[in-house]
Amino acid sequence: MELTRTRVYLAGICSLIVTVGVARLSYSLVLPIMQSGASLTEVGGGWLATTNFMGYMAGVLLASRLNNLNYKYNLHRAYLLLSIGTSAAMVMTTDVVAWAVLRFIAGVCASGGLIIASGLILKWLVKNDHRAELGIHFAGIGVSIIATSVLVEVMLTLSANWQQQWLALAVMAGVVAIPAWLWIPHPLVDGQDVTTTKDNPPGRAFTTLMMLAYFCAGYGYAVSSTFIVDIVERTKGLEGQGTLAFLLVGIAAMPATLVWDRIARRTGYLYALLAAYILQVVGIILPAIDDSLTALLLSAFLFGGTFIACVSLVLTMAGKFFPSNPARFMGVMTLAYGAAQIIAPAFTGYLTEAFGSYNLGLYFSAGIMIIGVTFLLGLVRLERLPV
Repeated sequence: MELTRTRVYLAGICSLIVTVGVARLSYSLVLPIMQSGASLTEVGGGWLATTNFMGYMAGVLLASRLNNLNYKYNLHRAYLLLSIGTSAAMVMTTDVVAWAVLRFIAGVCASGGLIIASGLILKWLVKNDHRAELGIHFAGIGVSIIATSVLVEVMLTLSANWQQQWLALAVMAGVVAIPAWLWIPHPLVDGQDVTTTKDNPPGRAFTTLMMLAYFCAGYGYAVSSTFIVDIVERTKGLEGQGTLAFLLVGIAAMPATLVWDRIARRTGYLYALLAAYILQVVGIILPAIDDSLTALLLSAFLFGGTFIACVSLVLTMAGKFFPSNPARFMGVMTLAYGAAQIIAPAFTGYLTEAFGSYNLGLYFSAGIMIIGVTFLLGLVRLERLPV
């Protein structure tokens, strides 16, 4: 079947819906339903999120070590099937350990849409003389949040329990996986990089500060993405509004990469990152200081509009530092980002169970992000120093 740019982008968006929306992010939507219907505790919920993030980091590291694009193509297909299977298998047990194994595998699958599919699409675009831009592909993250939010909300109107929610998500993933399976471009040769572009690697001090700043971004992302639905659901008078908040995250995230790319062209990448970090701090802290629906929805909108910016801007910087192999810089950054995502949900779960509220966890998360701002200011100062 002849591929067109529209089909390739559609395949990438569908891949993100299956591997990121269903296999990874939908857990935030189902978490409060599992807590009420399957007796899942706050600590247990935090640990399940942590194992999912651990799986994602393992998947990213695996993808970064594979140089054969044919292997990556086949691995992507395997991840599509596993995303469907692990979602359906969630209904077969109430054992937290078994759930943790399934969430770990689902986390590995998330790298299929974010890392492998984006690489295959980028190679195809370059080969076919299209602009090497992934903004449309990464907009699929917002689409995946919207798709899963709408499905969960529809199922709630039908009084679906947590098992039926997971089955519905698995069915949707099975349908949406079809174009992803058919239209993700197959590489005709191994992924040999023949570019003669000269790399411009940053110094050790820059890399260290960037890793620390990115760790902070990973912490802020993990807390908000995991618990934002449950935070809304636990707020008196706002029961049933959690899905709306998550839907707003997706609506804000969908155009975010394109918007922040334009901002970065005008201000530079570090200043754009600074703005994204500061806005995300505001979004994180809002639910702790104001429990009104307006504040919570504004928090969701700010989170959706900034979390993907942190990733996409750093990815773009990686391409500028190492045009011959952007994964070289991203592999180092992923270690920092992933480590924070492993720590944050479990720690926040403990704080919530101990103090009966998410507020302390949110304050701590905002504090970590503020520390990240100071690291970025250090990078700005470092960039201004004469060579």
